[in-house]
Amino acid sequence: MPTNIFVSYPTADLARSKAFYAALGATINPLFTDENAACLMWDENIYLMVLKREFMATFSDKELADPAITAQVQIAFTRDSREEVDTVAEAGLGAGGSEPRPAQDFGFMYTRDLEDPDGNIVAFLWMEPKAAELGPEAYMAAQGQA
Repeated sequence: MPTNIFVSYPTADLARSKAFYAALGATINPLFTDENAACLMWDENIYLMVLKREFMATFSDKELADPAITAQVQIAFTRDSREEVDTVAEAGLGAGGSEPRPAQDFGFMYTRDLEDPDGNIVAFLWMEPKAAELGPEAYMAAQGQA
């Protein structure tokens, strides 16, 4: 049986979060979505749970971080091309997200970070397949860029 990955983010506005992540390409799973939470599927094994802050607080005795001022986690998704990274980032900006820094281009890897309307960080990246296979240093050395 494969391992499923569930990442939970707090939100102050569940409807706004559902619309934002749907604009990025996630599919809402209605079986695990109600007035307190939305289950957003990225593929058959990766899920993002967006939970109302009050509901998320019931899962821990620790104080919840405020994603508008504290970075606690960043989730990153690969895309098949630089153009796909740009397309999804632009969709996120159009759906109410913000881009906290310019795109980062390392030659072998291209990435754009987004903050959702609550301040949670989600990133999209493309990596040259050979760099993923060899590792960045070996790939750059093979390109004469060590």
